[in-house]
Amino acid sequence: MASSPCANSNFDSGLEIKTRSVEQTLIPLVSQITTLINHKDKPKKSERTLTAIHRVGQAVSVAVGRFVAVGEAIATENQELKDEMGQACFEARRAGDAIAQLTDVGSPLSCQSDGRVTVFSDRTGMVKAARLLLSSVTKVLVLADRIVIKQIITSRNKVLVTLDHLERVSTFQEFVQIFSQFGNEMVEFAHLTGDRQNDLKDEKKKARMAAARAVLEKCTMMLLTASKTCLRHPDCESARINKDAVFHRMRCALEQVIEIVTEARSCGENRVLPASIYNGIKDFKSSVECLRESLYSLSPQSVGSQLEALVERTEDFTDSAYTSHEQRQAILGLCQLARQDTQQLVHAWVEAQSAHAKEATEDMEVAILKTCQSVSDLRRELHKVAVGRASELLKVHGEQLPLRALKAAGAEGNLEAVAEYSRKLTEQKEQLVETCRLLCHVSGTEPLEITCIHAEETFHVIGPQIISAAQTLALHPSSKIAKENLEVFCEAWESQLCDMALLLREINDVFEGKRGKHSANLKTAKAVKLDAEEQTSMAKLGLELRLLSSDMDTEVEKWEEPEHDIVRQSQSLASMAYNMYLFTRWANGTTQYKDMYMLRSVLSEEGLQLCSSLRTFSAQVYTNAINLSFSNLHTFVHIYLCEDCHLHKSFFISLL
Repeated sequence: MASSPCANSNFDSGLEIKTRSVEQTLIPLVSQITTLINHKDKPKKSERTLTAIHRVGQAVSVAVGRFVAVGEAIATENQELKDEMGQACFEARRAGDAIAQLTDVGSPLSCQSDGRVTVFSDRTGMVKAARLLLSSVTKVLVLADRIVIKQIITSRNKVLVTLDHLERVSTFQEFVQIFSQFGNEMVEFAHLTGDRQNDLKDEKKKARMAAARAVLEKCTMMLLTASKTCLRHPDCESARINKDAVFHRMRCALEQVIEIVTEARSCGENRVLPASIYNGIKDFKSSVECLRESLYSLSPQSVGSQLEALVERTEDFTDSAYTSHEQRQAILGLCQLARQDTQQLVHAWVEAQSAHAKEATEDMEVAILKTCQSVSDLRRELHKVAVGRASELLKVHGEQLPLRALKAAGAEGNLEAVAEYSRKLTEQKEQLVETCRLLCHVSGTEPLEITCIHAEETFHVIGPQIISAAQTLALHPSSKIAKENLEVFCEAWESQLCDMALLLREINDVFEGKRGKHSANLKTAKAVKLDAEEQTSMAKLGLELRLLSSDMDTEVEKWEEPEHDIVRQSQSLASMAYNMYLFTRWANGTTQYKDMYMLRSVLSEEGLQLCSSLRTFSAQVYTNAINLSFSNLHTFVHIYLCEDCHLHKSFFISLL
């Protein structure tokens, strides 16, 4: 594959380009300058050649002028970058002017007779000007990229402040108000980080960013229901534990995003990926095959130690209680075979060194092939064990028996049954965590390793959260909020199982040599092409729908007349609003435009009926007997049924 023009060492600016947008911006400039420098130095220059050189040079100069103007505007708006940006812009303008002067060649006769310095007479000057221009332009782009990072940090700080406020609220009214603000801030943060994720060149960073964003996305709904449950049952210890865990995980994910974009490391997060068996085998085979080039670059002891370190990592498989006896024996047998083949290689190697051989002997070549084959067989067996275990677990856990049993036991207020099924869920969690660890060993790429680690951490965290939510429901079996909270955490568990199935397919593709580019999105949902504005609006509408429907459920619980028209209509409207929210999240099977159009029509009619009932009721009663926010309800009907019809229409049409 041809290399990027930006990779040309002749124009190395000394600055590392970390985003695709900066790289793509530089490519046309590199191409134009390369054209100027690499022109054929013929004795006779045609009018056409001179005109082309002059045109390219002037185009570069004009483009640099516009570019510098933007850079100077950025410097004015961001005082902390003023000096650095100003200097970079000054150098870029100087280099652009130099290139314009050097390419002002005029006619063939004039450029030879008037003694002017041009690209023909001062090739070194052109190269220096090109170097300066590329260096300064790159610096301007990298400095401008800091503004993007600053926006992400500022957005994160706003989210953290609102998160602190949410954690301390004591009333439903205050919570609803602050959560609405929090939702808007999270949508903004999601789009900034999503754009950054797509722009990153480093696939490992993209995978880490995807993992952190997935945590924030799933935790947003958990935070809503866990906080409401805690507000409704303030003396419930399990509800408090459940809520605290969500807030802690969100803060950790926010911090991870900032570490990625700033390339910082917190005290406890200066981690590297755990050593995987796949990488160990790859490095070992590379060392062995290098012996063909040089017999003296490595020592026999180092190769032996490398193999032993690799064999030690297989203990994650052989020590597992879930590995069958046959699988364990197969792995141990292949490890022993690899040792034997390596010992034969070392023996042939030492003999070749003793004979002062300059290249690998025939015996060494045979031993190298056998050693590489034995470790490849080991990798194949480990892959079979890990993938087979994962496939079996997904098949068994797809039935969701412990989750259904926990929900039923909690709704019945049966604490003993909740404890029993909690133990079963904990066992499932441990199996899934260990399986994710095994998959990490055989994943085949660093982005997939990161995704395996994310899956492992997610199962490890969500398992106890489901249990605490089930305990809360068992203590308050009539609480709709506690029931809703448990449902949200169970959905998160099921969603992670779906992500694991996708991960398993990608690992198999890598093993079979079908590897495409790792998507790093951790989603199985169908992609819909919306522009940034539509995505933002849809995300906000979906989140507000969920909040309003949940708030409505909370309020109608307070009514003493469950059959009252307002209660009945409110419950119906909340149910439909929840279905609309699921559509924006792709959480149900509703993907047909006709179905959604019908739902919107019914939702509109139901909303108008409820508004009519509320007007009648408020005309009769002038007290605060009803605590439902009429203004919020009006906004709900107005936004979702009137103002944004064009958005919904374009969204639905995009599905067809």
